[in-house]
Amino acid sequence: MPSLTGPRPLNWKAAAPPIPNFVAQRAYLPRLPVPDLSATLERLKTSLLPLAHSEAEFADVSRKIDALGSHAGLGTTLQSRLLERANEREHWLEEWWDNLGYLGYRDSVVVNVSYYYGFDEQPAHLPQTPAARAAGLARGALVFRQKLQSGQMMSDRTKEGEFCMDTYRWMFDCCRIPGLQGLDWSVSHAGADADELGYIIVVRRNRFWKIKGIVDGRILSMTELEKQIQHIYDSTPDEYPGVGVLTASSRDIWAQDHAHLAADPRNTSILHTIHSSAFLISLDTDTPTTPIALSRSLWHGSLSSSTSDVPGLKNRWVDKPVQFIVFDNAHAGLMGEHSVMDGTPTVRMCDEVLDWLADPDFDLGSPYGIPPPTPEPLDFVVDETTRGAIDRASKAAYDLADSQAMGYHLTPYGKAAIKTFGVSPDSWAQMIIQLAYARLLRARGLKREGGTYEAATTRKYWKGRTETIRVVTSQSDTFIRAMDDPHVSPEDRKKLFDAAAKTHIALAKAAGTGEGVDRHMLGLKLCLKEGEPVPELFSDPVYKRSGNWVLSTSAIFSDHFPAYGWGEVVPEGFGVAYMTGYDDRLQYTVTSRKDVPNQEFVDEIARAAMDLYDLYTTQAKPML
Repeated sequence: MPSLTGPRPLNWKAAAPPIPNFVAQRAYLPRLPVPDLSATLERLKTSLLPLAHSEAEFADVSRKIDALGSHAGLGTTLQSRLLERANEREHWLEEWWDNLGYLGYRDSVVVNVSYYYGFDEQPAHLPQTPAARAAGLARGALVFRQKLQSGQMMSDRTKEGEFCMDTYRWMFDCCRIPGLQGLDWSVSHAGADADELGYIIVVRRNRFWKIKGIVDGRILSMTELEKQIQHIYDSTPDEYPGVGVLTASSRDIWAQDHAHLAADPRNTSILHTIHSSAFLISLDTDTPTTPIALSRSLWHGSLSSSTSDVPGLKNRWVDKPVQFIVFDNAHAGLMGEHSVMDGTPTVRMCDEVLDWLADPDFDLGSPYGIPPPTPEPLDFVVDETTRGAIDRASKAAYDLADSQAMGYHLTPYGKAAIKTFGVSPDSWAQMIIQLAYARLLRARGLKREGGTYEAATTRKYWKGRTETIRVVTSQSDTFIRAMDDPHVSPEDRKKLFDAAAKTHIALAKAAGTGEGVDRHMLGLKLCLKEGEPVPELFSDPVYKRSGNWVLSTSAIFSDHFPAYGWGEVVPEGFGVAYMTGYDDRLQYTVTSRKDVPNQEFVDEIARAAMDLYDLYTTQAKPML
């Protein structure tokens, strides 16, 4: 059994077994390129123009960009070092991004990092109990896991080609580990004998249970899984110590509490069992019914204002990359751990599992003659030190979750109408966000103090993850001003919108090929050696403003997800999760702190969405 409290293993990532039929991708997928320095600096300069508060500010930051890129500047030296690093490694960014983006982040992953998907309702042909709901998800996820690990799964792809599947190895049989030295890591137990793995951790009223999902190489039927899960419901009438909430603490505190837990041999065994489980199912006592209630229960669990407690988070283990949550009214969803796997793999997994369960012909399995094993309770040894840690973690988690606001909006039209206008739905959705935010600032007499982040996938490259689309452009700002200028005609507003949308599409395509700004600039900065002067650019106020993501946005799509989101990334900002795949609606979920005008922003999104629709239906109105 590997140590749970020692230093991070040097080869922790290489130790995770690859997915067998995707090993060959290493040989033929291209490596993430290091962009040309002059091209990146020119893109950077263009992106900063709309964010500068004055001509003098822009002139000053432009001078610093030119100085970095000049022959006498340090930029050429840093670029050479970065190119050398790229020649020596499979992926020049991977280790830096793992550590700086995620594993070195020390605040709680709840709200700040973890994401959630809320599922549509249990199909009518299946039993409607929460035990059946959990059993169906378990059966589907185990089938997906089997297909993945046995080489029966095709790679993700677009019409341009296939995507890297490397991060799929971090979906099942693994867990994030809190590090005592400021860096976490993940451990994978995949590749062991099938009968040693293939089990599921189920949590009910804070009590952890181990149930068999695979016996003698056979995935148990939905009926067999349901019987085990119902046993857990029936056998857990009382609350147990909420050890799970410790995982929601800041990472350094959790690392200390984790080390104390692991000092007891029984707890070490339980922790190993949780880490190596295929996935986890939280059987939550909450009964959310609205999209916002479902979202908040998935995102951070239910709250008890009378006791400043977080009952939902006590029933979780937020370090698991796949954690299904099933509520007592049979609503369900997923909470995902984000550090070494982005959201698109779990979107595919959930989407396929929910598609299968919606199909009456999906094989739910047949019970064997021998009953499945009785679930095994896993009861932690909880001493006074751990009880005190649970109390402190509960209070901190409550304060964090209670500090958050959330808004939700569905437009009365969707992709079908937008496509009749000849516009990219993603660009349309982004321009709505830009127009809404500009109006919000204007109403409050505020200047824009940050940029807009949109995630673009770079998975066309080996080990690729994401690059930033810098959404704020001079073209989008010109369009936004025109929308509230009574002297600009509808025809001219459309032309300006088209120019903004085309610019956005070009930036998105460039980011997807690794030709962005932010990852390259990060790499250059990290190539500085100790004692070398830091180029002026990196402390410039306009440059720093451009990376202050007051709007953190991203889109995924599944027609099974009426809820989807994550938290804002800066205190004064918003997290904007949106979907453009529905024919009849756009879906926006907006998160922020309570002291930020969340509902006002959502109202402005609703207004901007209709204003843009009205602009394009001045002459011809498509069917809603």
